[in-house]
Amino acid sequence: MPDSSRSQRLRKLVQEIAGKPAPEDDQESLFESGLLDSFALPDLVSAIEKEFAVKVPDSDLNPRKFDSIARMDAYLSDHL
Repeated sequence: MPDSSRSQRLRKLVQEIAGKPAPEDDQESLFESGLLDSFALPDLVSAIEKEFAVKVPDSDLNPRKFDSIARMDAYLSDHL
């Protein structure tokens, strides 16, 4: 079940890391759109860990898991 407050928090983190507005569509690929690149992934995951007090294992550091706000939200709903 998507959590709108969680997705808003994720959107804010994406904007902080990217330095640009996050896409309106939570399904849009942040990597394919060029908003984020592989170098931004560790920063994004680190920010998610801080914001949501969760530890993301290295084995989960995969751009596919963090490709969109919707995917991050789904990932967090499985790990919180």
